[in-house]
Amino acid sequence: MQDTKFKVAVVQAAPVFMDAPASVAKAIGFIQEAGAAGAKLLAFPEVWIPGYPWWLWLGTPAWGTQFVPRYHANSLHADGPEILQLCAAAAEVKINVVMGFSEIDGGTLYLSQVFISDAGKIIFKRRKLKPTHVERTLYGEGDGSDFRVVESSVGRLGALCCAEHIQPLSKYAMYSMNEQVHVASWPSFTLYRGKAYALGHEVNLAASQIYALEGGCFVLHASAITGQDMFDMLCDTPEKADLLNAEGAKPGGGYSMIFGPDGQPMCEHLPQDKEGILYADVDLSMIAIAKAAYDPTGHYARGDVVRLMVNRSPRRTSVSFSEDENAAVTFTET
Repeated sequence: MQDTKFKVAVVQAAPVFMDAPASVAKAIGFIQEAGAAGAKLLAFPEVWIPGYPWWLWLGTPAWGTQFVPRYHANSLHADGPEILQLCAAAAEVKINVVMGFSEIDGGTLYLSQVFISDAGKIIFKRRKLKPTHVERTLYGEGDGSDFRVVESSVGRLGALCCAEHIQPLSKYAMYSMNEQVHVASWPSFTLYRGKAYALGHEVNLAASQIYALEGGCFVLHASAITGQDMFDMLCDTPEKADLLNAEGAKPGGGYSMIFGPDGQPMCEHLPQDKEGILYADVDLSMIAIAKAAYDPTGHYARGDVVRLMVNRSPRRTSVSFSEDENAAVTFTET
């Protein structure tokens, strides 16, 4: 029988920016640490490997083009050797892992999350449905098949990236699948401080907290830190440094947290510039209490008045066909 009580963990740290092998090695260290602490699930931030492409927000597309080749070279194939290293590490300490990474498929990048079981198996990989704002100049889109909740040893597990938590219909699609544990992968929160409240940690922590309350699920809000190597590589003017962190060209922006199914914070914050792992003990039976009050896709829903339609089909970009001698046509989608 599945355990209803277990420990979960959330990473707050900077990757080694645009260095996939070094970031994988750092991730394995966190996996080993969380496993040794008895955690059964570890959540990582958005595109933690090889790091969030902050140059998109700091200058013109022409200026940012210089970083694209290296970012492509350090993005990961979904079944590539780097992911398999993470799988082996998860299996060694028997922990489930949700990793945010930049996926490369053909010539296109995607903001992706991979679910790795405590047996070291890939149980699901998803892509961000719609990249946010300037992210669309670098990343492709996901499709309806990326809304999934999967069975795992830590309950029904799902995940979204960053501002997907601001999309009411996307959230409702996830809630409808009876999600019990949700990984909310976010970048760091130093960008445009004092200039764009919508991008700050206060409102986006609240988005994850409201997700927990609305969905009646535990939420692991994983936030990265803007590392010093990011400033050194991207901020060639004082103006860019100010845009990336108005508090100074120094690490910060980490605001990881764990929320219960009633929206309550379940651990203490780490300082925004401190790397580490946050832990909380969860009890899935507490979801029943939360759902008794609010179940927006169950007893609190009115499907006769408003309802959601979801196309869960994978998107096909080409259709091949062949014609035999009897003029029969066979189509193959790819």
